[in-house]
Amino acid sequence: MSEAPLPDDEVRDELPHDLDVAGAAGPYEFPDNSRRRKPAILYMLVALTVLLLWLWQRDSSPLVNDGYLWAAILLGLVAVFSFTSGWRMKVDERQALVSAQGAVGFPVGHASAQQVWRGLRSRPTWRVLVYSAEDPPRRRGLVLVDAIDGSVKEHLVQENPIEEWDI
Repeated sequence: MSEAPLPDDEVRDELPHDLDVAGAAGPYEFPDNSRRRKPAILYMLVALTVLLLWLWQRDSSPLVNDGYLWAAILLGLVAVFSFTSGWRMKVDERQALVSAQGAVGFPVGHASAQQVWRGLRSRPTWRVLVYSAEDPPRRRGLVLVDAIDGSVKEHLVQENPIEEWDI
């Protein structure tokens, strides 16, 4: 026996408990990139295991071939990359907003920070978008703040175009 579908006005959608922000307490803490080091250790252990299997069984087993060697090399390279790109972030988004305000040279009203990664080793960087404190804001800026040492890597400041909306 099949159930009759509910009418649209009786359907209730809700977020899973772990995604419901209404119960969240305190500020959000952005995860640190140093977490990349844990899987890097696992990659290296698997690479060493596969390499040892290849060394011990390559001549005596029909199942172990040169693919094991290539897999060990690839996993080893991924492990090295993951470990060396696992930077420990010392600057949070609030400190990045303070650094950005100093770089743009005007009082900041609205601002937002987003974490991005730069370079081959994925160095964490805060991309901070700021607007001047006037209403409406006359200037805006984009600032890149290094999440390791807090230095300002790049910044751009320009006039904020005033938009006129015809309604």
